[in-house]
Amino acid sequence: MVRTRFAPSPTGYLHIGGLRTALYCYLFAKHNKGKFILRIEDTDQERYVEGALENLIKTLDWIGITYDEGPQLDGSETGEFGPYIQSKRTDIYKKYADELIQKGHAYRCFCTKERLDEMRTRQAEKKEAPMYDRKCLDLPESEIQEKIKEGIPFVIRQKMPYELIKFKDLVRGNVQFDGKTIDDQILVKSDGFPTYHLANVVDDHLMEITHVIRGEEWLPSTPKHIALYKAFGWTPPEFAHLPLLLNADRSKLSKRQGDVAVEDYIKKGYLREAIINFAAFLGWNPGKGEEREIFSLKELEEIFSIENVHKAGAIFNLEKLDWFNWKWRKELLPKNEDEKLEILYNICKDCISEECKKDKKFLYRIIKTVEEKILKDPKETEANIKFYFELPEYDVSLLTHEKMKVDLAQAKISLQEILKDLEKLDTWEESKIQETLMKIIEKLGVKNGQILWPLRSALTGLQFSPGAFEVAYVLGKDETLKRIKTALSKL
Repeated sequence: MVRTRFAPSPTGYLHIGGLRTALYCYLFAKHNKGKFILRIEDTDQERYVEGALENLIKTLDWIGITYDEGPQLDGSETGEFGPYIQSKRTDIYKKYADELIQKGHAYRCFCTKERLDEMRTRQAEKKEAPMYDRKCLDLPESEIQEKIKEGIPFVIRQKMPYELIKFKDLVRGNVQFDGKTIDDQILVKSDGFPTYHLANVVDDHLMEITHVIRGEEWLPSTPKHIALYKAFGWTPPEFAHLPLLLNADRSKLSKRQGDVAVEDYIKKGYLREAIINFAAFLGWNPGKGEEREIFSLKELEEIFSIENVHKAGAIFNLEKLDWFNWKWRKELLPKNEDEKLEILYNICKDCISEECKKDKKFLYRIIKTVEEKILKDPKETEANIKFYFELPEYDVSLLTHEKMKVDLAQAKISLQEILKDLEKLDTWEESKIQETLMKIIEKLGVKNGQILWPLRSALTGLQFSPGAFEVAYVLGKDETLKRIKTALSKL
């Protein structure tokens, strides 16, 4: 059975890159009828952030990524391979670290920080790669035991085999590293806690993980991990290293940059469907000539394939996230008009002043005319509807349009005819207003724009706004006629 895992450190909020990794692990497992596991890698206690684990679980739950095994909010765990929090597994790692030492694949290193700093300085001066010089590799056992007895702190280092290490990556194809160029990595720190390298290999084996899907930054560590699997006599899982997330200038997206935490986007009102869609397309596409970009989580489970993950870095484009959010807002709007208006109001209500909310019936008519703008950017709602409440000051030139052949004389004729015929209108409905205006166009023998442009400009005082028919209907007969008279006074 396929078993994948998402193994974050509880060091803060869930980064958008972390979400993508979790999503791909989840989709790959579900597509292959397998299991998705959440494991918490908290062995670096200095970086532990209080509440980060709870936030992570809540974020994954909000997104809809459910894991089959792992820690729960109430402190319990689900699954038969626990504990799923590494700080609770230190005895397990100690056992396997000792086994590596006994087999000659690891050794104790008693070097002080000062000596290591001096060694690295010398290497830098000689322009050599920064690698441990194996000073402690061949210490006599008697000397090792004496140092332990004296309480001298030590770390346990991996003894990298000086051989060619080859593996097939599911994204990058055949990869190889020369063991001689790889540092003897620390496996257990002086505080007794394992590093990522030992803990993740031991856990992945014991938890029967079949596929390790993680970021490209872990690719150089993979030969160390494969060497550990070989040292233990274990079969390694298959590896897939995901492309880096890049800024528009192709620099690496950093956790230190603003708005890279999933929680930031949740707070800003982005829909979970949009965030999922956006994260899925950060380095992947459906392939097979599929041009559709809007997929539900369930649909992604059906079509996801590691073969369609890109090698090249993925550009983190917020405009694309906005586009996904707009498309999903449209997708999720109900067909029922009243329900739709209620949802649109809830999307934008925090961006509208209390003054504008006084007459809710009037506001709902307004909202209907700016539906697309609300879906694209709710924050701009007040600016987009302000003209309904107060006609802005505008220059008479706004009533003209060269391409539509509307000069001041034509604008005056058009508005005079509109005023005269709308004054006679008994039933103030959008369809009746449209019918009246179309008759004026036919009567005067002019193009649509020669009537509708000056009317819309007169009603809104803006260059860009909803259409003349709907604005006139929303404003009502008295206000519409008043604004037309204001425009005629300018002429």
